[in-house]
Amino acid sequence: MRKVEGDCRVRYLLVLLFAGAIAGCAGFSASKPAAVPEIAPGILAGYLDEASLPNSLALLPPPPAEDSAALALDEEVSRNALRLRGSPRWSMASADAVLSFPQAAGTFACALGTPISEEETPHLFLLLRRTLADAGLSTYAAKNHYQRTRPYLVNKQPTCTPHEEKHAAKDFSYPSGHSALGWAWALVLAEIAPERADAILARGIAFSESRVVCNVHWQSDVAAGRLMGTATVARLHADSGFQKDLAAAKAEYAVARARGRAIDRDCKAEADALVPSSRW
Repeated sequence: MRKVEGDCRVRYLLVLLFAGAIAGCAGFSASKPAAVPEIAPGILAGYLDEASLPNSLALLPPPPAEDSAALALDEEVSRNALRLRGSPRWSMASADAVLSFPQAAGTFACALGTPISEEETPHLFLLLRRTLADAGLSTYAAKNHYQRTRPYLVNKQPTCTPHEEKHAAKDFSYPSGHSALGWAWALVLAEIAPERADAILARGIAFSESRVVCNVHWQSDVAAGRLMGTATVARLHADSGFQKDLAAAKAEYAVARARGRAIDRDCKAEADALVPSSRW
């Protein structure tokens, strides 16, 4: 059965690349994925139900205690990151804060080497939207338990998302949900495009560090968020729906790369913003 499905996929790709039409081939479909309900405006339901999400309260240590060396490090990193305000890295962090689609789909385009869109790569587009919910929700057991105050409320310095500050103050800081979902995206995309894994993972690290640059998370929030992103992806691999969409996304990516679509982002500017000197 696996050989038949593999042969089918190869024939599908060859037909797309060289004939421009889809051959009838059982077991593989080029159709768009089925509709998925929203759990909040613009947020699609994930693959995991509440009971299947990794438990951040069980997996994470408490955030740094008052007067601890860990907290001192958080504060030092935060002070250094504030110096990036107004720089290209600050601009990137502002863009990374946006989780609405289709804009968020472009986050990894430069690292991936191809654009992601609902029209060209519908399964990959859906995969990002659904894993956003899974990874983000995995952080809330610890968030709601520890209720850590965000750095901008402590240091009284601006954030790169002033319009979100009122809401974020009630959403707590530890662990970082953005970091969890960004790292989950990086791990999934690195599996889809292993030949570009280093660039993808580096972009995932930068995406999470954008939360420190934005002055909305501490460095330890980010580290804990990445751990939850890893735990979420590990759990997703046991889900049949995720596995099915992952396989379809891999096939779409191969076709998209072969087509060579232009990326609607300034990849050079992104690379320049990520050089080591731009970090704290």
